Amino acid sequence: MKTTLAMPAATVLVAALLWFGTFYLTFSTFWIKITVSSACLAVLALRLPGSNPEPVNFDRRGVALGIISAVILYGVFWIGKAVSTRIFPFAGHQIESIYGKGEGTPMWIIFLLLLLVTGPCEEIYWRGYLQRNLSERFGGLRGWIFASAIYAGVHIWSFNFMLIGAAGVAGAFWGAIYQRTGRLAPVIVSHSLWSAVVFTLAPFG
Repeated sequence: MKTTLAMPAATVLVAALLWFGTFYLTFSTFWIKITVSSACLAVLALRLPGSNPEPVNFDRRGVALGIISAVILYGVFWIGKAVSTRIFPFAGHQIESIYGKGEGTPMWIIFLLLLLVTGPCEEIYWRGYLQRNLSERFGGLRGWIFASAIYAGVHIWSFNFMLIGAAGVAGAFWGAIYQRTGRLAPVIVSHSLWSAVVFTLAPFG
């Protein structure tokens, strides 16, 4: 039985509004806003009627796949930065501006927020809820494409071409893992570990 699109579409509107507040409005600090926004989406994904949240089993296979995929994605972005900064004159400045959003927040706080809250919450919503519902309605391939495009699209409020592109690549990467395995554990580990490392321990900026 195919799912109705009304509820997932409504949550996309909520996500767009939350990301607007996170990236465009200047109140509060960026890392607090993205954490709260991600948590709100995760609550929606877990509490909405018919959401059918799946149990997350962090077994050795899921954790290993998450770690390996995070390393691979880091390599993809390392190459991507090297290529993009040669092709696009604005790339370096836009990459640096992404890191500038976190100024004033201690690195250890950013690390813990990304590892324990933002990464898991984003995956619970974007892959575990939105992509799953779109895949049930349109099929696995189109569900993956639509969910990845929407994930990149909500980042438009940053008005940062490099960030939108990065979200598209990362979203498609994690979406492909989820589409292939049907499990949240690997993508939660991958997203959480990758983002924590990229924004604190080994940044590209």
